[in-house]
Amino acid sequence: MIKNFKKIVVKIGSNSIVDPKTKKIKSKWLNNLCKDIAQLHKSKKIVIVCSGAIALGSKSISKTKLRKLEDKQAAASVGQIELAHQWRSKFKKSKINVSQILLTLEDSEERRRYLNARNTISSLQNNNIIPIINENDTVATEEIRYGDNDRLAARVAQMIEADLLILLSDVDGLYKDNPKKIKDAKKIHQVFRIDKNIESLAKNYTSELGSGGMATKILAAKICSSNGCATIITNSNKDFPISGINKENSTIFYPSISSNSSKKKWLLNHLSPSGSLIIDNGAKNALKKDKSLLPAGILGVKGRFKSGDVISILDLKNSKIAIGISSYDNTDVKKIIGKNSKEISKILGFIGRDEVVHKDNLVKFSA
Repeated sequence: MIKNFKKIVVKIGSNSIVDPKTKKIKSKWLNNLCKDIAQLHKSKKIVIVCSGAIALGSKSISKTKLRKLEDKQAAASVGQIELAHQWRSKFKKSKINVSQILLTLEDSEERRRYLNARNTISSLQNNNIIPIINENDTVATEEIRYGDNDRLAARVAQMIEADLLILLSDVDGLYKDNPKKIKDAKKIHQVFRIDKNIESLAKNYTSELGSGGMATKILAAKICSSNGCATIITNSNKDFPISGINKENSTIFYPSISSNSSKKKWLLNHLSPSGSLIIDNGAKNALKKDKSLLPAGILGVKGRFKSGDVISILDLKNSKIAIGISSYDNTDVKKIIGKNSKEISKILGFIGRDEVVHKDNLVKFSA
């Protein structure tokens, strides 16, 4: 069911990874999950988004339910260490290195932090390392609802341009009624469009450790759908949670648009160019061949912009041929105009990207 997907985000809920009664890691389950992911890792790029830090650390902070924000933050700081240890030890059996990234929703929604996070994840994957992302609950300023990492997982999927998000939870898909209350509740196996009727099915599927519920899962699927990414909701309570996914024990939400049109929509409709670059014919031809824009092909700079801002790319006739995200401030671009990428660090005094606009951050206009 997932063999044709190439870039996958796996989100694991608190109830899936932590035993609600003992508040301990489900070691055998996690071991099997890591075996599953190790197999996927051979041919696909995988990112894990994991809940459970507060649930794990809560037993060290209080014997009763955590109510104060500072207590939840303290529990998160304890639980993160345990989570990281468990992931590393389990993947070590498959000789796979992992990393830990702590993110907040703000990191995925503020443009510069978004790009920094994406570049870090890309670098890890290029080095054959599986990134494991946890919400940075320890520094959260708003009330923490642990287990509600569904939206964060969707933002990560959007960030890395994944084509599939898998939500491992305590339910095996979307039902027309709550299956925990109605025995013969009918499951919806495929969703092609998330409309008000689908959203209205998000009953309160409350859980003991997490508070994401079906509403946040549908919201996550909606975010992914509009960005060219499919979403699968399935019950994690299987011996092998991912390889055991089939049409009967899951719901798949299909993307409403392709990933390419999603990126174009994001760049063209949501952001206003802060400046522009004038390029020569050699650079123009390179862009046509899906190459990045290097400083050697830049002739001029217009406007004031910072690294991470959206800029227009103009040809010698002053025609807008592309739009993209600049890797440098306008003042720095002026210093490296016409230069070889190898000279950038010497000229600017710091190690930056070889590309002024990377091909992954660029959308061309039709001729």
